[in-house]
Amino acid sequence: MTADALAEALAPRTGHAFADRQRLQRALTHASARSTHAGVDYERFEFLGDRVLGLVVADMLLAAFPDAAEGELSLRLNALVNAEALSDIAEEIGLPELIRAGSDVRNLDGRKRTNLRADALESLIAVLYLDGGLEAARAFIHRYWQPRSQAIGAARRDAKTELQEWAHQAAAGAVPAYRVDGREGPDHDPLFT
Repeated sequence: MTADALAEALAPRTGHAFADRQRLQRALTHASARSTHAGVDYERFEFLGDRVLGLVVADMLLAAFPDAAEGELSLRLNALVNAEALSDIAEEIGLPELIRAGSDVRNLDGRKRTNLRADALESLIAVLYLDGGLEAARAFIHRYWQPRSQAIGAARRDAKTELQEWAHQAAAGAVPAYRVDGREGPDHDPLFT
């Protein structure tokens, strides 16, 4: 897809007319496609987009929940910026079909596919920020994250926290003891036994 066609496809989905279309195209290029598509991949944009997303969502939550404690706000934030939430939004806006990636990456499934979509969405957020400023990024984020922020389950705690709180209350202050039997996966997303 040409840079112009990509910008036209994303304009109604993002609410932004992109000026730097080459940067937009780079933002949706996975490292596996660098050999066939000249230029850099989206990893640097992903880094910035993650920070912009976190800032805007945190600001949005502070305004939406003025009486919420820091712990509740943190839970809501984590639920809104995790890979699953980002992957769902990427799917909602049709982003996966626009990501340039090698054939081996296009056929990923499960967690790896979720991460690919989440990373590309963060990269898109960075390009919105770089191209249109914080207001362009904020408008896009509010459009897709604000309804999710109001969801009843948005403040759900992770299973380990729930177990610890239950044990603390049920056993008069006792908390579970943990032993790691095994660890696998990458450092940023480990699986423990």
